[in-house]
Amino acid sequence: MNTRPSKVFLVDDHPLLREGLAGLINRLPEIKICGEAETAGEALEGICRTRADAAIIDLSLKEGSGIELIKAIRSRSQGTAVLVLSMHDERRYAERCIRAGARGYVMKAELATRVVDALRDVLAGRIHISEQMRAAFVERFVDGTPPLTLSPPDVLSDRELEVFELLGQGFETRRVAEMLGLNIKTIQAFCARIKEKLQLANASELLREAVLWSDQSLSK
Repeated sequence: MNTRPSKVFLVDDHPLLREGLAGLINRLPEIKICGEAETAGEALEGICRTRADAAIIDLSLKEGSGIELIKAIRSRSQGTAVLVLSMHDERRYAERCIRAGARGYVMKAELATRVVDALRDVLAGRIHISEQMRAAFVERFVDGTPPLTLSPPDVLSDRELEVFELLGQGFETRRVAEMLGLNIKTIQAFCARIKEKLQLANASELLREAVLWSDQSLSK
């Protein structure tokens, strides 16, 4: 019988959080940490090299996009189950992450026991989301009725929503490009599409709406 502990890779740009998670997980006899990274590029290389059974990923990384990393893992390391551990409201990001290939979503405000339960679920091949999100998924799929008022998550792509949120957090387009590993012309193209989809007249309206969106996210 195979008694090898499951290998888990940590991806977060906060060393103290990685240290805390590693300490928590390494106390479990059936699970061990096999590596850590703080950027998307380092994470993908490390996950493929160690053949990790699971990866715990934050959406906000020092370099690169968490959601794009999930897609890359699904493409290049299909045996790795992804659990997202993020400060972002699950009502806005859980579904996107599941669609991208993640097996679970937990907010950082949750208790440590929830993280352990979620990790065990995804390693066992199960989906782990909150009961509230599960009920929302079921209700929408059964009903099939689109919302009357479209919000940014309803109309923006994954990349567009990331750019929108970073603008709302006060980052200039050049810094957004650096953070996502893209060139500034690509970010400007995203901004143009965001304005079109949200029916905004100019850059000032885009920035105002992005800031309002960011403030609402922090207040919830």
